[in-house]
Amino acid sequence: MEIGLSSASFYPYVNTEDSISLMKSLGFNTGEIFLNSPSEYEADFIKKLVYEKEEKDFKINSVHGFSGSFEPYLFDSYKRRAMDMRAFFKKVCEAGKALGAECYTFHGLRLDNLNNLDMKRIIDVYDELIYIASEAGIKLAQENVCWCMSSSLEFLSLLKEKCKNPLYFTIDIKQAYKAGIEPEKYVDIMGSGICNFHINDRDNEKVCMLPGKGNVNYINLVNKLMKYGYNGKGIIEVYRENYCSYDELTKAKDYLTELLS
Repeated sequence: MEIGLSSASFYPYVNTEDSISLMKSLGFNTGEIFLNSPSEYEADFIKKLVYEKEEKDFKINSVHGFSGSFEPYLFDSYKRRAMDMRAFFKKVCEAGKALGAECYTFHGLRLDNLNNLDMKRIIDVYDELIYIASEAGIKLAQENVCWCMSSSLEFLSLLKEKCKNPLYFTIDIKQAYKAGIEPEKYVDIMGSGICNFHINDRDNEKVCMLPGKGNVNYINLVNKLMKYGYNGKGIIEVYRENYCSYDELTKAKDYLTELLS
């Protein structure tokens, strides 16, 4: 499994346009790009990233938008607001395509009681979003996120069952543990739809650490991913406070590369 890095691991201290060069200098040849502001969805900005990734021979596996600012409102009952937010969604899809990304890591709705939701309308919106993404040439990859509806196993099961168009998934270890759920349970629901894998570690005190610092059983988890046919990359995604120096990111990559070879 090739190991990459998410630019979110530098937030908020490194500008997005500088993150590709930094990741490459640390020994990473692939990664996820987090677009941190609406201005970073614009074509002129994306051209800068395209230049950087081509100049550094860096593969962008996935893109991630400034999700909290617009993704929950794609499902808003106020149609004008939903349509305005769809413009942002389309720009992120187009950015992902221009950058050569396989998928768009999507958060979606904020956490609520499942019984409060109009699931028929929500499924209809998902089908429209999946279609828009596919038209742009990118996969919509629903991530399990502890503060979103996607933390609910039942919600994810409904999406997988009811969506007419193929929905894909990003599995994130730390987000599973933050939700109090073993990541393997998410894998069993997401199944062969998984197209992106966020790797991090944890122990009994800390919910997010660099790989190799905690007690996550990567062999068991990767074996389960492979059972469902996953042959994609593993993207290290941690928070900036989870490490002191950049060389720790390289060491985490080397650890995973040896472990999972």
